[in-house]
Amino acid sequence: MTELAVAILTGILFTTGVYLLLERTMIKFLIGLVLLGNATNLVVFTCSRLVRGAPPIIPKGEKILQPPFADPLGQALILTAIVISFGVLAFTMMLIRRTYDAIGSDDVEDLIEPLGQDLTEKESAP
Repeated sequence: MTELAVAILTGILFTTGVYLLLERTMIKFLIGLVLLGNATNLVVFTCSRLVRGAPPIIPKGEKILQPPFADPLGQALILTAIVISFGVLAFTMMLIRRTYDAIGSDDVEDLIEPLGQDLTEKESAP
């Protein structure tokens, strides 16, 4: 039951993230990027199996880890993904801020030059 709920939540996060990535404003793009990162973390978490168990530490005097135990590889991958997604988020936030300072709008359509307008005409005008 828990895996079904996580799968449905992951699908909702992916769908919402892709929808927001396709929006015109850059802030919605940023939120969509965050949602996609969280959905990807949930996929990795679900693939490493949802098991309630002891931490993966071998007790003194034993040579083998006794099940059930939590999978440490999935947890390590998720921690790495969180750090990487935070770095991408910080970079994207600064890029959006610089773009907003230069253009004065967070609409993606304002980044595109109108068709037929030459950039050299713009620079030579007084």
